[in-house]
Amino acid sequence: MARYLVRRAVLSVVVLLALTMLVFAMVNLSGDPVRLLLPPDASPETVEAFRDRLGLDDPLPLRYARFLAAAVQADFGTSIQLGEPALALVAERLPATLTLAGWAVLVAVALGVPLGVLTAVRRDSGWDTAITSLALVGQSTPVFWVGVMSILLFSVQLRWLPSSGSGTAAHLVLPVGTLALFLLGGLVRVTRTAMLDVLDRAYVRTATAKGQLRRIVVWRHAFRNAMIPVVTQIGLQMRFVLGGSVITETIFAWPGLGRLMVNAVYARDYPVVEAGVFAVALLLIAVNTLVDVSYAWLNPKVSLA
Repeated sequence: MARYLVRRAVLSVVVLLALTMLVFAMVNLSGDPVRLLLPPDASPETVEAFRDRLGLDDPLPLRYARFLAAAVQADFGTSIQLGEPALALVAERLPATLTLAGWAVLVAVALGVPLGVLTAVRRDSGWDTAITSLALVGQSTPVFWVGVMSILLFSVQLRWLPSSGSGTAAHLVLPVGTLALFLLGGLVRVTRTAMLDVLDRAYVRTATAKGQLRRIVVWRHAFRNAMIPVVTQIGLQMRFVLGGSVITETIFAWPGLGRLMVNAVYARDYPVVEAGVFAVALLLIAVNTLVDVSYAWLNPKVSLA
């Protein structure tokens, strides 16, 4: 285990280095932030002085080396737009994104896994057809459309829930529900497929033939052996909500990292974009490592080596 974690840490450093290089090149070649921050009638001297103050006149390799040296010390610079430390802005918004992502995945798992098991146990029944059809619809429907329709129905028409913002549990319902609906479909289908594969195994039929209760056979013998693809799907969902919750946060004006990143991209606020991508990459690496380690716990035959 220790050797695996050390090797994973070394690979993570390589991935982060390559990612920072790619993101730095992309954001610096996407346009000039000086033109967005200064008025259109600014004189050429003012533009050049402002660009020099931001260090944008230096060659790109030199600017990357300077950025990397500072990033090693957890210093991603100051936001060009807001004038505050970029990493502090990211740290301020990150808890809101983690709250949204955590609740969405929790709701999806709490509903999707039992429903997936139910469809497998009652395959080809009315329950199976209805649940898998709804799961397919939920997974196929665009997240932005579900978000807009939920606002129109529950906020505009019924006036049950707030349409945007944060601060109370009511503000969580619509964005969490929108994300969870999409995640639910994939989780139901993966759980169903994994359970169907395990339920046809000989040891499950043997346990049933010995007279064990059906629920014990399903949950103790079948479900645990079907958990690896389910855990993999949960890990993929965490990656989606951490890296892809931009649309949901924008629709519901959720003050999370995704909305901050969108505004930073529009404003060409390089330090905030770089700090945000770095933070998300660290979280995804942690999730991937946790998922891989869980395989060995779920199935002792799996070797991390």
